[in-house]
Amino acid sequence: MPARLIFLLGVLFVFMVVPSAVNLLTEWFWFGEVGYTAVFIRTLTARATLGALVLLVTFALVAFNLRTALGQVTRPYMLFPGGGDIQPIVLNQRQLQLMGTGVAGLVAVFLGLFASNEWLTWLQFQQQVPFGQTDPLFGHDVAFYVFTLPFLDLLRYLAMAALILSTIGSGAAYVVSGALALDPARGLIVAEPARKHLGLLLAVFFVLLACGAYLDVPRLLTTPGGVVHGASYVDAVMRVPIHWVLMGVALLGAGLSTISAFTARNTPAMAAVGLYALVTVAGNLGSVALQRLVGTPDEQQREAPYIAHTIAATRQAFGLEAVEERELSGDEILTLADIENNTDTINNVRLWDHEPLLDTFGQIQEIRTYYDFASVDNDRYLIDGEYRQIMLSSRELNSDSLPNRSWVNERLQYTHGFGVAMGPVNQVTQEGLPVLFIQDLPPTSSVDLQVDQPSIYFGELSNDYVIVNTNTDEFHYPEGEDNVSTRYDGNGGVPLSGLIRRMLYAVQFQAYEILVSGQLSGESRIIYHRNILDRVTTVAPFLRYDSDPYLVISEGRLVWMVDAYTVSDRYPYAQPTATGVNYIRNAVKIVIDAYDGTMTFYLADAEDPVARTLQAIFPELLRPLDDMSEDLRRHIRYPEGLFTLQTEIYSTFHMTNPAVFYNREDQWEVPVIDGEEMEPYYTIMRLPGEPRAEFIQMLPFTPRGRNNMAAWMAARSDGDQYGKILVFQFPKQKLVFGPSQVVARINQDQEISPQITLWNQQGSEVIQGTLLVVPIEGALLYIRPLYLRASGGRIPELRRVIVAYQNQIVMEETLDQALGQLFRSGAPAAPPLAPEAILANQETVIPAPDLPATSDDDPLVSQASVHYQRALAAQRNGDWSLYGEEIERLGEILEQLSSGP
Repeated sequence: MPARLIFLLGVLFVFMVVPSAVNLLTEWFWFGEVGYTAVFIRTLTARATLGALVLLVTFALVAFNLRTALGQVTRPYMLFPGGGDIQPIVLNQRQLQLMGTGVAGLVAVFLGLFASNEWLTWLQFQQQVPFGQTDPLFGHDVAFYVFTLPFLDLLRYLAMAALILSTIGSGAAYVVSGALALDPARGLIVAEPARKHLGLLLAVFFVLLACGAYLDVPRLLTTPGGVVHGASYVDAVMRVPIHWVLMGVALLGAGLSTISAFTARNTPAMAAVGLYALVTVAGNLGSVALQRLVGTPDEQQREAPYIAHTIAATRQAFGLEAVEERELSGDEILTLADIENNTDTINNVRLWDHEPLLDTFGQIQEIRTYYDFASVDNDRYLIDGEYRQIMLSSRELNSDSLPNRSWVNERLQYTHGFGVAMGPVNQVTQEGLPVLFIQDLPPTSSVDLQVDQPSIYFGELSNDYVIVNTNTDEFHYPEGEDNVSTRYDGNGGVPLSGLIRRMLYAVQFQAYEILVSGQLSGESRIIYHRNILDRVTTVAPFLRYDSDPYLVISEGRLVWMVDAYTVSDRYPYAQPTATGVNYIRNAVKIVIDAYDGTMTFYLADAEDPVARTLQAIFPELLRPLDDMSEDLRRHIRYPEGLFTLQTEIYSTFHMTNPAVFYNREDQWEVPVIDGEEMEPYYTIMRLPGEPRAEFIQMLPFTPRGRNNMAAWMAARSDGDQYGKILVFQFPKQKLVFGPSQVVARINQDQEISPQITLWNQQGSEVIQGTLLVVPIEGALLYIRPLYLRASGGRIPELRRVIVAYQNQIVMEETLDQALGQLFRSGAPAAPPLAPEAILANQETVIPAPDLPATSDDDPLVSQASVHYQRALAAQRNGDWSLYGEEIERLGEILEQLSSGP
């Protein structure tokens, strides 16, 4: 072998094979360290096995065809004519066949690598668990669409690719041999060997077309069909029969092609091609004609059963089939007693938005420039015996902000974050700053919740490797003018024992220091894949992960919780989201220790067939949810990513009547405030009709194209109620103000708007917080915090709270003061304006009756108030007869009060 070729192969080996081998070995070490070696082996074995099978079969088929065709070459073939000093390249039959074998090898490697990436499709096909639900058109179990059909499609695509490449190569070989030629006088000349060979390949092609037609029938249920996603009226009536006809025509074509292969006639094969093309075109034209002549003119009636299929399937696929719908009046009159009966709700109103709070944490709790707070997490804790909603953020180390970014500093010394900042969502200091239960370095707690191990080696900002147990002490936290040092005492990280491992990791991370540094010892361990989402994705790339991992303080340790989803885009008749997903379950919960990186995957939905299939593939991966500690289970929350998808779907698919759905008569949408859609938010509240407060996630809806409130959805997170979804709907004949209408009224308020303008003119920046919709009994409170940031300052301070209730809007320094302003008398709040009056910006307010001075305990006063409210309600509803009766009765009571005892 020429020396130059050997050198080139050596370079190729070094730059392509060596990095892959190093990566494989280091990943092997890492999977062993985290305890999931079996997952690594199963994945690697499946990849290698499937890739090898496809490679061998493809190589055998393509090589056989190419060598057979090249065997017809009887004289040397000039591959390159040469010229000048370059010699011509002339190949004989043996050399051509050898070249064909090489081409077959390249094709086989390409298809083998492609197939190896579909290892999960293969394993899911083998281990599939039935859904127990069948499609309404053909009666197949949903598992056929989710697991079987993708694998059959994969086989078909691979076979078609190998066949087409074999046919092209064989055709080229016959052209080289002269067995296939185009003569100007005689037309296409096909020698007998070429005719037989290519005719049989054409027959196989028709067989694959027949398989495709067969698979296209059920595939109609997973593709857009016009009005619905899935088979529509035209699909069921016309396209299904057309596919069956095409399958028959393709099988006939296979037979005709075989006849042509063994006879001297090309007519049968040409007739087969023409017939298949004719049926395809005729079928498409017939489908278009049926749609225009029958489907479109009577579309609503024709599509009704298929719309019903889509509604049922979509609700099932997104876990919305069991949503409980309740009615709310929306205009119930609240009193101070109602507020006091819902103190758990009021005391957990989230006055601190994530962004202002994150800015504040950054200014008052980062302590040093190299600490960062990446996000703020919402959770609930039992604090000193009281159920409280808490906002918590981890203080992580950002190595990019180190003053001296040397390798020793970044990798050996500054290795971890430290502690958290945690406080209630609703409390504010006199300076407008958040009250903190846990703060500072080292962490100090003012409540009965302690952090015994505050070091954070694994987090949201931990993207680089670090090495622990070296000859360099690790920076722990600053203390005055000095720094406190520490040494890692956990089990995380891969041991760097021995020269070989150090060499491997030096190559893997392109850091020669790992090999030559004298700071490393036989006890040193290298910690990588420290980012939470990267860590779980490396173990289980077949799951989808919620983008918001959250930190929990559990039994003195900091623990990350990650929500993982099983998804599919193959659920029959289910409407997909913009990302293509049309089936989703929050089937897996993952717990990661922030100190030692220990990961535990829990099966949270044992009824999910996709998760059960994965459990069959990886029996050592998923543990029962009952194995999770009781303390951690109290912090499981309904994931925001799933809830967001469900609200998006439910805004349309709450309409279960096909006629209403077709016309989109009751379409909802998420309210838009200040140009942005509202986002779901967590809160603790007592749901209407429920006995106690609980941790929920909620989001309101408005009718499409309108701003009034239509409904609000809540997902429950506590105990046995976890995962249950409630939707509270308001009567369609009543106008309940929506968030954007309330914001508009706040901005137009004659007291609030000038004050905001004045603050802005004085150099302060006014930050209007998230408008919160707070249901109390059957009514709604709207609460919006206002933050002020001084000119040139960076700390937002919570300075005002705006509360809106019906026609009243107040702004006070605290929420309690605002509620006191609204409900201070203990009597019902002032009655609402007629909606039409408010929307027209009228200034007239219906006055309350002037009651004579008397004791609030006088029963006549209470009776007068009741009749007054009833009169107003009758006025709003246009019931003037009842209005007159109530006013008359009110007058009688006023006369009694005036006459005295």
